[in-house]
Amino acid sequence: MTGLRWGILATGGIAGAFASDLRTAGLDLVAVGSRSQESADAFAARFDIGRAHPSYEALVSDPEVDIIYVSTPHPMHHENARLALEHGKHVLVEKAFTLNRAEAEDLQSLAAERGLLVMEAMWTRYLPHMVRIRELIADGALGEIRAVSADHTQLLPSDPAHRLNALELGGGALLDLGIYPISFIWDILGAPTSVRAVGRLIETGADAEVATVMTHEGGAVSTSLSSSRAAGPNVASIVGTAAHIDIDTVWYSPTTFRLVLPDGTVQEEYVSEVEGRGMHYQALAAERLVRDGILEGDILPIAESVAIMGTLDEIRAQIGVRYPREEV
Repeated sequence: MTGLRWGILATGGIAGAFASDLRTAGLDLVAVGSRSQESADAFAARFDIGRAHPSYEALVSDPEVDIIYVSTPHPMHHENARLALEHGKHVLVEKAFTLNRAEAEDLQSLAAERGLLVMEAMWTRYLPHMVRIRELIADGALGEIRAVSADHTQLLPSDPAHRLNALELGGGALLDLGIYPISFIWDILGAPTSVRAVGRLIETGADAEVATVMTHEGGAVSTSLSSSRAAGPNVASIVGTAAHIDIDTVWYSPTTFRLVLPDGTVQEEYVSEVEGRGMHYQALAAERLVRDGILEGDILPIAESVAIMGTLDEIRAQIGVRYPREEV
């Protein structure tokens, strides 16, 4: 690989999961930045990181850092990723990529202008079972794909002040949970030709449940369900004319799936063997892209991340969710 030197921006739970997987993969994690020296020091001690910075500006200014993982809440992604790009760093941005398409387009343009990689951290796409699923589809094992369905449903805190329920922090099921099935559907079927969405909003104005029905090229259909107030099966399926794939719970993390023929015969059963959570696969992909000079990405091109944000914008418009700073 390139031997890129990683820095992590922010020290929350997802940052810890990513740092742990970087260590598992033996990648070069050299720095962390937080809004306080105390938080940076604690995170650095936890993951044996040599450089702890008391601000995001100090982290992106560190000459020993090549690539930044942005793990702040959604409304900060654009500002923090832009800061890193302006300081010449490649960037892996936690999903959902930004709050909306306009912010995503700005990051895409800036990265292209600076000759840097900016990539959405949709880690699911890089997991071994998803790689195998794409191989089966490319080989024609499913025939013509007619339908895709996926849910992401969790029982999460209901406190109105919690980040997940606060509109000013990008709260709601869609950006935290719905991004997974929507991105998965894009991966398998491509851009939707029509989008229909319904949702239930809570007292803060954030979405607690969102369901979508979309059509795609050739008439294929997709459905998704996301909820932050109830835990469901968290499974996914891809239905083709020659076979279907059933992805077990939790479908977006390392798991098992079966390729099933129309008569019920299991043609293939895949069992994931992944050390850690599996977030390091996206980091390995980022290093490969930089090494090969493929700054537009391949498994999840930046143009696709931008377009997916456009789909999320359309879903929000249909269910009546608008973030405070979009009102300006």
